[in-house]
Amino acid sequence: MAKQFWKGSTLLAPVPAALVTCGTLEKPNVLTIGWTGIVCTRPPMTYISVRPERYSHDIIKETGEFVINLTTSAMCRETDFCGVKSGKDMDKLAACGFHTVPAQKVGAPLIEECPLSLECRVTESKLLGSHTMFLAEIVGIDADEKYIDSKGKLNLQQCGLMAFAHGEYFAIGRKLGDFGFSVRKKKKHRKPPQQSR
Repeated sequence: MAKQFWKGSTLLAPVPAALVTCGTLEKPNVLTIGWTGIVCTRPPMTYISVRPERYSHDIIKETGEFVINLTTSAMCRETDFCGVKSGKDMDKLAACGFHTVPAQKVGAPLIEECPLSLECRVTESKLLGSHTMFLAEIVGIDADEKYIDSKGKLNLQQCGLMAFAHGEYFAIGRKLGDFGFSVRKKKKHRKPPQQSR
């Protein structure tokens, strides 16, 4: 199969289309972030990359806190809106009809409509060129109870999560497997003992 070679770019996809909240419950702001991911398990660490000219950049730099709120396909229009409008000019949360609620460990609020929120505390920031990377510890998780089953398992496949890929939004599809399924041994089913007659 023939492949074309292109110069290096940001073509790693899909990535989350996350709504990142910052500021305070009394004066919150939100922006859309695609440049985010997990960098460490113990301690749980993440990052977001934000352009210095974005209104949220200085808020996060000053407070050292933010919340990554995962989005659903039903929130696609609002998520895009929060990525192209500035909190310097308007209250994007109000414009989108989002409701903020207090976080447990950080001053930045959560978005009530999001199924999962990661409370984050910045440990390091580094200007990498066009963006500042805020490296942060995930100090708490807030999960919508309706996606937690009776055994305490979080069922994210029921949320209708959304992803971003090369300038486009996509609904995340059906579950194909879970971690380690390719090497997991199948459970042997024991035959029930035969009853003597």
